[in-house]
Amino acid sequence: MVLTKEQQAILDGAEGEVKARVMETVVRYGELFGAQRLVPVTSKYNHLVTSFGLKMMTPVFDLMQQLIDAGAVSGQKFSVDPRPLDKNVPANFLQKLIFNKFMYSKQDSYEAQLKSLGLIDDNAFTCTCYMDEVGNKPQRGEVLSWAESSAVVYANSVLGARCNRNSGIIDIMGSIAGYVPEFGLLTDEGRKATWIVEIKTSKKPEAQLLGSAIGMKVMEEVPYIKGLDKWLGTELDDAACTYLKDFGAATASNGAVGLYHVENLTPDAKELGESLIKEGARVYVIDDAELKRVYDSYPVIWKNADATPKLCFMGCPHMSLEQLKSWTDRLDKALAETGNKKVVIPTVFTSSPAVIAEFEKTDFAAKLKNMGVIVSYICPLMYMNNPLCGKMPVITSSNKLRTYTTARYYTDDEILAQITGGNCK
Repeated sequence: MVLTKEQQAILDGAEGEVKARVMETVVRYGELFGAQRLVPVTSKYNHLVTSFGLKMMTPVFDLMQQLIDAGAVSGQKFSVDPRPLDKNVPANFLQKLIFNKFMYSKQDSYEAQLKSLGLIDDNAFTCTCYMDEVGNKPQRGEVLSWAESSAVVYANSVLGARCNRNSGIIDIMGSIAGYVPEFGLLTDEGRKATWIVEIKTSKKPEAQLLGSAIGMKVMEEVPYIKGLDKWLGTELDDAACTYLKDFGAATASNGAVGLYHVENLTPDAKELGESLIKEGARVYVIDDAELKRVYDSYPVIWKNADATPKLCFMGCPHMSLEQLKSWTDRLDKALAETGNKKVVIPTVFTSSPAVIAEFEKTDFAAKLKNMGVIVSYICPLMYMNNPLCGKMPVITSSNKLRTYTTARYYTDDEILAQITGGNCK
């Protein structure tokens, strides 16, 4: 790798031994992927994936303290993934004991470290930092040092920023160094599509299901999606962005997609069109039958496949303000049809603290609360990592949560029927 004089000086220790080791980490990381140079991180804020004070992560806490003690803190303030705990989310005595004593016992001390390193504020715990209410929304072309997969794919695809699918800790290393290695999705060539996905469904495909199908097919490659604009339109309004948030998270978790292009909709595709498609790109056709095949392929890993669900999680990644409002209306109508006043399965909607604060200013908040739904800032995945919670029959419409935990996937319509007392198998 060829370094500039300034970069070489940092590597040689001009800004201290610890920062030199940070730079060495970034350089070695880039060399593993064949990067020829480092490029500046240009976004205003960073986003860190490691938000949880898991007891077994002592090496991470030691590393963070070394950075703090040496004054090698990020030049950017940052948001961070959601907190793992919320006392408002249902948990029995033993589950709480495991959470607080054996899993996330270091949460308070780790959050203190995050604040010392540059955490924006207490509202910055969310996997959807790019929401307008949160404020960490990169501009097109900005270079990022992020690791949260659902945020990376959204930033690359919907916002047109540039970021690789980094691992945790590499995100803060790039931010502290001020540089990231140039390879992959930071390059024009790396952002070209090697797959053409043709959407030929009879109705708007479920975002999480479509994302799952594409992710499992293309894996880490870049798809160019045709026909989705028929259902989403050609403008990135709230509804389209919400759809793409959930769609992208499924492509990133069910596969390893870091960037997708939607014809006539996402910024790179609108500007460059089919010139983004590499010669020899493979074609994947998705119709109703293909989506059904994917849905039917999901394993049910509950001990009792016919168990009555004990909990429903919605919001992985965190729900948008538009989703909280639209789901409140859908629940209100569905409950009226079933004759129930409250949800019949304990239900948690998760969203960022900043979005929740805006939601609570609306009339929707009281209505949703009266229907028995809990609104929380928690990370459902971190909740489900508790082995006792993992044994529970939990349902969700998140394909990310389904992939990483024992939660069982249902479509939005199926979830709605189950939690309001309708019929759904």
